[in-house]
Amino acid sequence: MNQLMAMRAFIRVVEATSFSRAANQLDMPRSTVSKLVTDLETHLGTRLIRRTTRTVSITSEGQEYYHYAVRLIAGIDDADNALRAKKEKPRGHLRLEVQVTFAYAYLIPALPEFYREFPDITLALGINDRMVNIVGEGVDCAIRGGKIQDQSVIARPLTSMNYVTVASPAYLAAMGFPRSPEDLQINHRRINYLFSSSGKTEPLLFNRGAEHTEITGCQFSASEGSGMRDLILAGLGIGQHLQEFIQPQLSSGNLVQILPEWHRPALPFHIIYQPDSHQNVRLKAFVEWVTARFRPVSGVTAG
Repeated sequence: MNQLMAMRAFIRVVEATSFSRAANQLDMPRSTVSKLVTDLETHLGTRLIRRTTRTVSITSEGQEYYHYAVRLIAGIDDADNALRAKKEKPRGHLRLEVQVTFAYAYLIPALPEFYREFPDITLALGINDRMVNIVGEGVDCAIRGGKIQDQSVIARPLTSMNYVTVASPAYLAAMGFPRSPEDLQINHRRINYLFSSSGKTEPLLFNRGAEHTEITGCQFSASEGSGMRDLILAGLGIGQHLQEFIQPQLSSGNLVQILPEWHRPALPFHIIYQPDSHQNVRLKAFVEWVTARFRPVSGVTAG
């Protein structure tokens, strides 16, 4: 039995909570992963994982062994990567999940710079606004906006984006300009961001000095930045969007900013990844590049 390979297979099964997902991520047949874990259990003389036809759960002995195994494998990878880094440039494939606005407004325009510096790293971008299970989906890292709730990941701050409240000229010609947030709530149609996981919509927020107003409820919503922008462009109502994403429409006059004296707090962005993956040479190269390229603004801290 190759004990190191068996330990890696066991760690991946625990983190992916599935033999099939672990096999896909390791690019191995499922039967091979299962045999490696079984051989490891035989070698240790104890059951590490309980298997049923539908679920995989870790035993108390497996939980204890997992923590030892993660530290050991991380140390081995650390030593290997330290020596390799002296001899060769980072290479290989990275899978990223990136929030829509950040991808289009910031990351994609800057990627030629990354490619010039790291031509041997290939990237696959998943561009969406949904929450991502980094381990379960085999993702190396993700760039997300807002507060990072998951305390099990490393979250490094990047930058922040400002919101603007906007409407189309056609909507304003038909409905007029709102004079205040209260006027907007009573007399105007609203377009909000939809959290697809919960079905709830995000409120519109307005701050002016010590005044704070939150408007809930809307006539239209979308779970992705492009959809929200297009709903507003179609004249269906008033919404709040990230200025960097809709600047082309503001500059062309296809969208008009309203209530400029009222502000919504800026949205911070972070890059997140698993603690045990930080020594991956190509991931480390990307994380260091992206954090340097999009330096955090003052006051933005990790989630």
